[in-house]
Amino acid sequence: MTEFTPLPPSFFAPTAAVVAPRLLGHWLIRRTADGFCGGPIVETEAYLRDDPASHGFAGETERNRAMFGPPGRAYVYFIYGNHYCVNAVCRPAGQAEAVLIRAVEADFGLEILRRNRPGRADIQLTNGPGKLCAALGIRRELDNADLCDVASPLLLARNPNGRQFRQRRGPVVATRRIGIARAADLPLRFFLERSPYVSSWSHPKT
Repeated sequence: MTEFTPLPPSFFAPTAAVVAPRLLGHWLIRRTADGFCGGPIVETEAYLRDDPASHGFAGETERNRAMFGPPGRAYVYFIYGNHYCVNAVCRPAGQAEAVLIRAVEADFGLEILRRNRPGRADIQLTNGPGKLCAALGIRRELDNADLCDVASPLLLARNPNGRQFRQRRGPVVATRRIGIARAADLPLRFFLERSPYVSSWSHPKT
């Protein structure tokens, strides 16, 4: 059985703009009744405290409460009426910053991922924020899950070969964020350029 070491809460204490590129190469892991599934993160976006594009910008609500901390928790929301997105909460409680996980490489529990997204090629299983949530079975009930707890149903784990993975898949590219109207030009999207799982949107460099 694979052993996973969660990233500590201190990893998520800095601003999301710092955490987002640092998450690249580490593992997003879902614990299920049939075993673990997930893989290394290859694309992220940062959403900041004073960021008009952030769900936390207008203040705390029932929907976004998990985004206000503590750090190292999951913020899961439903969007466009058809898919979920998962974020890692950053900074001390009350700051409302988070990193959207946009893509992971399908590595662990491939049979689980394929069952959750039948009829897709492996490369299409997790190459987007809604796709990865469907493949890993991430839904609203995982909102506020402790990503730093080894017993959690959803965790962010340290990849012991993360540096080598980043070297193989890199370099890290920073671009503007995708699919937003406000603060769209901020270079807060990060991805590993040679990963085939990066979402299919165009990615002009800024």
